[in-house]
Amino acid sequence: MNIQEFPITLSLIIANLIFSIVGFSNRGMVDKTIMWPYRVSRENQYFRFITSGFLHADYMHLIFNMFTLYFFGRNLELYFNFYGLGGNFSYLALYFLGLIISDLPSYFKHKDDRDYRSLGASGAVSAVVFATIIFSPWTSIYIYGAIKISATVYAILYIFYCVYMGKRGSDNINHDAHLWGSLFGLAFTLALVAYLQPDLFTGIIEELKHPSLFGDG
Repeated sequence: MNIQEFPITLSLIIANLIFSIVGFSNRGMVDKTIMWPYRVSRENQYFRFITSGFLHADYMHLIFNMFTLYFFGRNLELYFNFYGLGGNFSYLALYFLGLIISDLPSYFKHKDDRDYRSLGASGAVSAVVFATIIFSPWTSIYIYGAIKISATVYAILYIFYCVYMGKRGSDNINHDAHLWGSLFGLAFTLALVAYLQPDLFTGIIEELKHPSLFGDG
């Protein structure tokens, strides 16, 4: 894929790859950038809302998020530009606001907990996923290159997986951010459409009338 076709998506993926891979072998850097509500609250280190979103727990976590961002993000980048919804500015606003807003519930819940930390692009990626399915809910996705399902089914499975992992609580990944990121992605994009291109709702509603388990492409 040419970076000139999808510059924002590929730039975000590259930034995540570099920042995460460096973090895998640099504990000091991770400690300074991970979401740590206790430190944010007491030392006003609000930059952690952003920097923690470019860290990942391991390669599997990184690959899972970047695969999802690659598939959905490139489509969203096209939609926001093609439909006159603010283009790259709106895309970046959704991504970074998704990082921040999806972390707020965990921040308020754990701001007095010295030991709680979290990381991952989950909130922003979830926002991108659910923003994208507004425009193409039944497009096909091939998991592992073989299992064909629709984007909406993938999105639902994605959320169930993250809720399950969040209940396990066995890592530093903020799985709860998936839910809040998803809700933000839906709300942000629907508000954008309502404000800039309300006529698009006719096509969006028509698409939803034709569900498909395995997708239409």
